[in-house]
Amino acid sequence: MAELFRQLENALLEPDYQAKCELTTSIYQDWRQGSLKRQAKSKILSIDDPGRPQRPVLVDPRELERRSVSSPEGRIRLLHAFAHIEFNAINIALDAVYRFRDMPEQFISDWLLVAGEEARHFQLLEHELRKRGSYYGAHHAHRGLWDMVCKTRHDVLHRMALVPRVMEARGLDVTPAMIAKFKQIDDRAAVEILEVIYRDEIGHVRIGNHWYGYLCGQRGLDAENTFRELVIQYMDGKLRGPFNWPARIEAGFQETELSALEQGI
Repeated sequence: MAELFRQLENALLEPDYQAKCELTTSIYQDWRQGSLKRQAKSKILSIDDPGRPQRPVLVDPRELERRSVSSPEGRIRLLHAFAHIEFNAINIALDAVYRFRDMPEQFISDWLLVAGEEARHFQLLEHELRKRGSYYGAHHAHRGLWDMVCKTRHDVLHRMALVPRVMEARGLDVTPAMIAKFKQIDDRAAVEILEVIYRDEIGHVRIGNHWYGYLCGQRGLDAENTFRELVIQYMDGKLRGPFNWPARIEAGFQETELSALEQGI
């Protein structure tokens, strides 16, 4: 029987994106079938930079090319940006299971589900880029998502607070506007892919909210106050709005919390 954490480490360090997606899907399926054993004997690597292809080149966000639906090239750049987010999201979900080994088995099941869905999202986007004469890596990207993963790798509560509830929840705010723009130009392929991603991401943020609440309860912490303190600590109290209330509430945010976030940390 294969060892779960060794398999996760292999997937995290795999630089080929197709192989990473295949490994991720295989790990999720093997875990569901009970053919992976949970042993924590191997050393946990810091993984400052997970396996990724040589391209895209990672640059400062201010150096990224202009992305707009007004031209075919602009639409490709937008889809490439989404593909990069989803590629990072695969590693983010895998790392949560790999790193925080004392969490319950349901935590493993939840985040392996997320990893598998993120791999599917990436594959949908990469296939669409190919259809449009491009590929993942053809344009520059940035590493902002993984930076927050590194900053929170010492504490699972911090990770659950700041990655799914901040970085990923931001996708719930901005994706509907992107879908609307693609609808305006009748780009049905892009709309269908982004709608799949949007529906799944609500579930991913809900998983993050669940485990954040679980950890706060376990430690006797007030969830809303702790979240506010962590946003101040890591992000100088700055959360970008406006917030998509219906999607965030469906994903487990409370109305009182959203009201406070709207007014500023």
